[in-house]
Amino acid sequence: MKQKPSVLITGASRGIGRACALLLAKQGFHLFVNSAHHLDALQTVQEELLAVPGASCELCPGDVGDPEQVRRIFSRITQSPYTDGGLDLLINNAGISHIGLLSDMTDEEWNRIIATNLSSVFYCCREAIPHMVSKKAGKILNISSMWGRSGASCEAAYSASKAGIQGLTQALAKELAPSNIQVNAIAFGVIDTTMNQMLDTDERQALEDEIPAGRFASPEEAAQMIWNTIQAPSYMTGQIIGFDGGFL
Repeated sequence: MKQKPSVLITGASRGIGRACALLLAKQGFHLFVNSAHHLDALQTVQEELLAVPGASCELCPGDVGDPEQVRRIFSRITQSPYTDGGLDLLINNAGISHIGLLSDMTDEEWNRIIATNLSSVFYCCREAIPHMVSKKAGKILNISSMWGRSGASCEAAYSASKAGIQGLTQALAKELAPSNIQVNAIAFGVIDTTMNQMLDTDERQALEDEIPAGRFASPEEAAQMIWNTIQAPSYMTGQIIGFDGGFL
């Protein structure tokens, strides 16, 4: 039955993940969409996707920071009639933030940030790679942050997790390039998503004033950048692509 490329998008219930899913549905991908907690929102996204003419979509709920749940998600993917045993494209987008002093962080908070933001990338890549290697084709795109490049005060754990994604991306790209598998990351700046709705008016204005572009990016702009990146020739691999309005 497979007649279209397949993609798993983690953290697809809102924000960048949702916008990316909608764009890729219009580009003819079969979508596997994931979320750990926002299942009602994920079902709403599925309804939006299936409203796109010719679109197809399957829900893959689960915590991608848990290796056993990732195995279950990929078991479903391999058995889907819309795949030939695995993915053509993996977009590791799941992420959470934490603002506060490092000295005040609990062990549980640290472990949750690292599991959700960084370990999830490892777990999903580990499951996706064997099929891609067997086909000598595939693309992996990891969603990082400008704070993984420069660090943010009071976001040490988040910054560390995103820096880890960037190191993993560059190393994995070298490992997989002989198999014609492209691995890149996008270091996003401030995107106008739910994650940033915690900012009050003054905080938002102060942050916008620091951005040379003078504004936050929309999720749709972020999705367009993702699409542009996955369309790049396979020779472009191991790159950390900045998308931050000139901030860095």
